[in-house]
Amino acid sequence: MKLYPFLFQPDLHPLVWGGYRLFGFKGMPSQQRPIGESWEVSVIPYSTSIISNGPFRGRNLADVVQQHQAEILGPDVAEKHQGQLPLLVKFIDARSNLSIQVHPNNAMARAKYDKPGKSEMWYVIDAEPGSFIYAGFSRPITEGEYYRRVADSTICDVLARHEVRPGDVFYLPAGRIHAIGRGILLAEIQQSSDITYRIFDYNRPGMDGLPRELHTVLAAKALDFGVEADYKTTYQHTPDAECRLLDSPHFSASLLECTRPMRRNLIPRGSFVISMCISGSCKIRIRSTGYEIDLSRGHSTLIPASITDYDIIPIGGNVLLLDSFVLT
Repeated sequence: MKLYPFLFQPDLHPLVWGGYRLFGFKGMPSQQRPIGESWEVSVIPYSTSIISNGPFRGRNLADVVQQHQAEILGPDVAEKHQGQLPLLVKFIDARSNLSIQVHPNNAMARAKYDKPGKSEMWYVIDAEPGSFIYAGFSRPITEGEYYRRVADSTICDVLARHEVRPGDVFYLPAGRIHAIGRGILLAEIQQSSDITYRIFDYNRPGMDGLPRELHTVLAAKALDFGVEADYKTTYQHTPDAECRLLDSPHFSASLLECTRPMRRNLIPRGSFVISMCISGSCKIRIRSTGYEIDLSRGHSTLIPASITDYDIIPIGGNVLLLDSFVLT
């Protein structure tokens, strides 16, 4: 069977801090429940993406990847990650502040859970005036001060606060303390992991009315207490050219704004590509087969590694895509 770009059924996650913008962003009918996250491409067992197009329609993505590991992931990626898709991508709508949190690195997560750690990246799509995120510490603190500030609810006083605008990018390696502030819509690229240590949650109840669990001691073991001079990722964006945002040990990310049809020849890359449509819409047409999909704002596609030559054709104006992939 010839592989093709996969589209997916909606996978929306209600969360206590979520809002209502994802419905309009994705072109879906509005609902009453607040949605915090749209899991766009996932093989997390309890929330695995379901393919919505082509011959694999209705199939579980994890099962399809297992059957076609080298062709979908790329031979080297499949070998390095034991045939598992190593990324999870989401759209996130924060109507309220997310908890102050941290994620463990690979060594800690493997030892404790036999899972990968969680490094991630944020691309800000929209932000209300004055919206901010926390990323990193603003000054060095000791582990003892950390415990004291968690206990007296002053941990935010020693966090680096960054006001954000659309287009801002932040890389959050495992171990970096962080939180998304209210009024922000963003795209998140992360390792395929669901391990989060919640440090402080503003003393609010969860959706069940009960206090949400904190992981103070585990978080202390995961935290990197170092301080960086600058936590924001800088990049130079040029239309109709790939703009590399990030190359990390776990994934790479690029921004691509197409104002006209553009050919993508990815033969040297050797990896799948996940394209998240940030704005506009386009057709993606495979040159070898002529197979094409429509990709619109708020939706994502996984393009198997065996597809190395395709065209992006904007529909009715510019299209902005956020791509993620793995380099070995």
